[in-house]
Amino acid sequence: MSDDPSYADRLRANRREKDEFFADHPQSPIPPEHRDGFDGLDYFDPDPEYRVEATVTVHDDPEPVEMETTASNPVRYLRVVTFRFALDGETYTLAGYRQEGDDGAIFVPFRDKTTGQQTYHQGRYMELEPEGSLADGDAVTLDLNLAYNPFCAYSETFACPLPPEENWLETVVPAGERAPTLE
Repeated sequence: MSDDPSYADRLRANRREKDEFFADHPQSPIPPEHRDGFDGLDYFDPDPEYRVEATVTVHDDPEPVEMETTASNPVRYLRVVTFRFALDGETYTLAGYRQEGDDGAIFVPFRDKTTGQQTYHQGRYMELEPEGSLADGDAVTLDLNLAYNPFCAYSETFACPLPPEENWLETVVPAGERAPTLE
């Protein structure tokens, strides 16, 4: 994808906005006792190599997938699409999910070789909001620079779905949010 300097500026502005929300908003996942010392999330530098073109396969009869959660009460999702993309010369796939009756964003939880090292030990999430419905063969941009930590990374009061094994990437994805550090 293009090396667009305005893209990096927009991404940094989006990150500043998120940091402000986490620092001040009553619905922030940062526990109140940690907010005074909070000076922003830790991110990998924006990297256009991690904005990849993915080919869509739509699952017309979506298969249910039980995802374990950090609270050990599984949650049920439907596998609605599979994204196929190239990264560092290799081809990978990530499944996209929705909960039954939800026509909103496509939920893409994943792990990669940074999980538990540079990134949150339970994995990270992405969301895709396609304009209109997707069809087989459609090309969409998966922007791994937008990978974020689930709220349970900041507080045990949240129960978060864990990425299923089919979304464990056998590569390093140094993009998006790094592991949180709360003081």
